[in-house]
Amino acid sequence: MSLNTPQARWRPLPLLASHLFAGLLLLSWLWPTTRALWNAVDHAVFHLLNGSLGAVGWWDWLWALSSIRVFDILVGALLLTLLIRRDWLFAQHQLRPALFTFIGLLLVLLVIRVLVTKLASHFGWQHASPSLEIPAAYHLSDHFPLLERVFELKDRSSRSFPGDHASVLLIWGLFMALFARGARLAVVLGVTLLFMLPRLVAGAHWFSDDFVGGLLIAALALGWGYCTPVAAHIAALLQWIARPPMQLAGKLPLLRRMAVLRY
Repeated sequence: MSLNTPQARWRPLPLLASHLFAGLLLLSWLWPTTRALWNAVDHAVFHLLNGSLGAVGWWDWLWALSSIRVFDILVGALLLTLLIRRDWLFAQHQLRPALFTFIGLLLVLLVIRVLVTKLASHFGWQHASPSLEIPAAYHLSDHFPLLERVFELKDRSSRSFPGDHASVLLIWGLFMALFARGARLAVVLGVTLLFMLPRLVAGAHWFSDDFVGGLLIAALALGWGYCTPVAAHIAALLQWIARPPMQLAGKLPLLRRMAVLRY
């Protein structure tokens, strides 16, 4: 695939495939027979990950620190760096189209996430996170009160479906996977899965919150954003708006070294 210019065209088959995938994924979670399998996986993953806490101090610190809001900002900076690093996935002339196309995808994802969340509330799909439902859960917020008081540890939610944090990571991973090959594809998938772990270890989300709710949102967002003209038009508008300030920023001593500012 090419990102030399945003491609404002319909891709009917990939769009249909994204909806079919999202629909089958949701149905597998709603149908009682397969829902029992999802529930079994949810509990097994929770006990495996959350059950690893409470034995080794540095291990608990690792997941406590990775469960605060500030860490999310650092993860976002890393994802952005990989996206706009010249010649990692995209050549110099592809960096801005890639960046603004991804921003367009995020805006589409935001709309779809709101719709899915409203549907989840309407149809009673919502539930509390495992840290609130399982009595034996290890609560990081109880063992790291200073982090909880200052930064708010994300280890619980009364409405944990769908996994919104996971949906952002997954849309980044799916978008990058369209262009990554070999070792770079392994890095993209590894980064995506690695940074989904903190919420699962802390017990803020069930496995299915992320890999049903979050994944179906990401799949639909990729379908509507990248397989239709939507993200391309958003990207074109954002590039037009951003061109003057980016040209100005490109003249500043520290910023002009950034590849995305040189066009």
